[in-house]
Amino acid sequence: MLAKKIRVAYPVLLVLAGLLISFIPGLPKVVLEPKIVFIIFLPPILYEAAWASSFRELFKWRRIILSFAFIVVFITAISVAFAAYWLIPGFTLALGFLLGGIVSPPDAVSANAITKFVKIPKRLSIILEGESLLNDATSLVIMQFAIVAITTGMFSVQHAALQFLWMIAGGVGCGLILAWMFTKIHKLLPTDANMDVILTLIAPYMMYILAEEIHGSGVLSVVAGGLFVSQKRYEFLSSSSRVHGFNFWESFIFLLNGIIFILIGLDLPQIAGGLGDTNLREAIGYGVLITAVVILIRLISAFGAVGVTMVMRNFIKVADPNFPGFKGPFILGWTGMRGVVSLAAALSIPLYLESGVNFPQRNLILFITFIVILLTLTVQGLTLPFILKKFKLQIADYPKSDREVSAYIDKQLLRVSLEFLQSIFTKSEQKSAHYQHLIENLQEQLKEEREMEYNPKMNAIYRKVLELQRSHLIELNKTHTELNEEIIRQKMMSIDYQEERLNLRS
Repeated sequence: MLAKKIRVAYPVLLVLAGLLISFIPGLPKVVLEPKIVFIIFLPPILYEAAWASSFRELFKWRRIILSFAFIVVFITAISVAFAAYWLIPGFTLALGFLLGGIVSPPDAVSANAITKFVKIPKRLSIILEGESLLNDATSLVIMQFAIVAITTGMFSVQHAALQFLWMIAGGVGCGLILAWMFTKIHKLLPTDANMDVILTLIAPYMMYILAEEIHGSGVLSVVAGGLFVSQKRYEFLSSSSRVHGFNFWESFIFLLNGIIFILIGLDLPQIAGGLGDTNLREAIGYGVLITAVVILIRLISAFGAVGVTMVMRNFIKVADPNFPGFKGPFILGWTGMRGVVSLAAALSIPLYLESGVNFPQRNLILFITFIVILLTLTVQGLTLPFILKKFKLQIADYPKSDREVSAYIDKQLLRVSLEFLQSIFTKSEQKSAHYQHLIENLQEQLKEEREMEYNPKMNAIYRKVLELQRSHLIELNKTHTELNEEIIRQKMMSIDYQEERLNLRS
C-alpha cells in the first residue's frame, strides 16, 4: 500500500523492509534454504508468468529474447569471471565463473513484479518477461560446471555442451508432455472449478520436479508447459474455472512475491555473519564493483543485441518511425534486476570440496551476490520510473490505439451475435418483443453498461451467443496479429464473467 502511495515498485520496499527488520536486536536468524526457493516458490511464479505471457508476442520477438536469455547471460558471466579474477584477491577463474553464473541472469520474480507496476512500452515488457523466463537455465548450467571444475579440478567442454543441450531438450519435452497430460485429465475427470484450480497448482510442481529428476531444466519445463496449457485453456477449462483460477493465482503469486522479497532482506545477518575474517568494508566494495560490471555489461549488451536484431530486420521494420533510438536499449539494459533465484543459487554452493576442505570463497560469493541483488533492486528499481518519465517513450506497438481496437472488436462480436440470432429466428419472430429485448440486452452486454436482464428460457441462446463470441475472439487473435492480444484477453475475461453470471442465476 505504501509502494502504491509513493509510486515505487513494491519489491524494492519489501527488500528494504526485510533489511531494516533484520537489524532489530534479538530476532532469530532467518535461514533461506535454496531447495525451498527452487521447489516451493519458483515453479508457481514461473507458471503464472507463462500463463500471462502471449506466445504470439514472445515468438514475434524471439530473436532478441533468445539473445538476452542465452548470449547476454554468457557474456555477463564471462565478464564477471575475469573481473573477479583480476580484482578480488584469492579468486580463481573457476570461482569467477561460479560468481558470474550466479549473478548474470535478471530474475523472473523481480522483472514481473516491477514491469507490472512500472508502465513501460509493450514490446520492451514482452522482451524482459520472455528473457526472465528462459535465462535461469543458462546461468544454472554455468554455475553447475563451475562447481564441478572447482571441486574435481576437471572440466570438459564437450560434456558441458551436451548436458546444456539435454537440459533444454529434456526440460522442454518434460514440460510439454506433462502439460498435454494435464489437459487430458481436466477433460476426462468430472472436475469442478475448485478441482480445476487445484490441478493448475499441482501442474507446475510436477513439471519442475520431474524435469530436475531427469537432469533437465525445471525452469524450461515449467515455462514450456505453462505456455502450452495457456494456449489450450479455452478447450478444457470452464468459464467458472477460469474466473476462479484468475482470482486465486493473482492473490497467490502476490503472496509468494511478498514472502520472497522480505526473506531476501531478512537473510542479511546470516550472510554477513559468514564472512569470517573477510573485512566487511572490502566485501561491500567487491559487491559494488561486481554490481557495476553486471550493470555496465548488460547496458553494452543491450545496445549490441538490439543493433544486431535491427540488422536482421526482426526487432523493427526498416525505417520504423516509432523506434525509440538509444532509449529502448537503455531501458532494456537498466531493467536487469537480480533477485531470489541468484541468492538461492549462491546458497546452494556446497560447504566442502570432495577432499573435505571448505569450499573456497563461498561466504564472500554469497555476500557479493546479496549486494548485487540489493543494489540492482533498489538503485535500478527506484530510478526506473524517473528514467521512463524523462525519456517519454511513445512506441506505437500496434497500428491502432487500444480504444480503436476495443471498439472494432465490439462491433465484430455484435455482428457475429446478430448473424447467429437471425439464423435461428424466423422473420416474424424477429419482430417480436422477445427478440428486440434480446438484441437490446446483447448490445448492453457488449457496452458493459449494466447487468443483463433476460427471460430464463433464453438462457441456452445466450450461452450459444457467448460461445460464438469466444470462438470469434480466438480466431481474431490467430489471424489479426496487428491487434493487441491483451485487449482480446480482456474481452475473453468479460465473456467468462457474463457466463458466470448465467451460471449463478441458473
